[in-house]
Amino acid sequence: MKPIIGITMGDAAGVGPEIIIKALSDTTIYDTCRPLVIGDASIMSRELTNLNSNLTLHCITTPNEALFTKDTIDLIDLNLLTANLAYGEVSAAAGNAAFRYLEKAIDLAKNNEISAICTAPLNKEALHKGGYLYPGHTEILADLTQTTDFSMMLATPDMKVIHLTTHMGLIEAIQSITPERTYSVIKLGYNTLLKSGLASPKIAVCGINPHAGENGLFGNDEEGKQLLPGIERAQAEGIDVIGPLPADTLFYRAGRGDFDLVVACYHDQGHTPVKVLGIESGVNITVGLNYGVIRTSVDHGTAFDIAGKNKANGESMIAAIQSAIELSPIV
Repeated sequence: MKPIIGITMGDAAGVGPEIIIKALSDTTIYDTCRPLVIGDASIMSRELTNLNSNLTLHCITTPNEALFTKDTIDLIDLNLLTANLAYGEVSAAAGNAAFRYLEKAIDLAKNNEISAICTAPLNKEALHKGGYLYPGHTEILADLTQTTDFSMMLATPDMKVIHLTTHMGLIEAIQSITPERTYSVIKLGYNTLLKSGLASPKIAVCGINPHAGENGLFGNDEEGKQLLPGIERAQAEGIDVIGPLPADTLFYRAGRGDFDLVVACYHDQGHTPVKVLGIESGVNITVGLNYGVIRTSVDHGTAFDIAGKNKANGESMIAAIQSAIELSPIV
């Protein structure tokens, strides 16, 4: 039995529907999983026509009704939007729908009706206009699974990065880093890599300041106070982790294969090198969620500027589905 991957449509005014169809047009996806889309039939039908796709839409209400055949997209239709939704525009209706797709997927995952969730991108402004004041997918997932200890991991074929902080201002991010958080994120990343089949993960932690503080030359010993105790605690448990190390050289070393995972201190420190390596192959993974919920996502946004123009690349969605398969139990 192959895992059932629940794929949420994301913001319908963006490229989410397009990249889902392009990914599911790759028939090899069906060799290793059973894909199930959660979204709106009106939008998916419009996009199938727009892309001149030969795939057929099969609308269902539960996963048990799915066909899981290579020429068919099985869709749990929430019937929230109409086909005249404008491409590339912020919409409260689309923001509300994006939340509702994810909410449905989480319910299915909590009830073991799907093995993992793979999300197309949402638009944060639209999400807020729709009445949901979350910074993004990660925080919604944490809230709806009652999870307090979680993190964002970015993965490419050449590098994996996990974050101590994500969607907050830089000053707030630095202030929120603690030895406990450092230890917790190292542990979350370590356990995720073990689950993916890596026997002895090698982990390195970025410094907060330039040159990791240069022995007190830069900053106020944030490395020694906020990072090092957490690193040493993980080391005492037998985890192969080192740091804090200067971020500029650490990412170079990780890119050549010295480390399996880099712990980044804040959003741009981790995101920038991963996206430079190749946004098309990047995958966003939420780790540590309760109920065993697994979530992966494309590592790009809604791309409103090219929505509806058949210009979006489906490679990141394929990579995100493949990552979900690798981490999934079978239901």
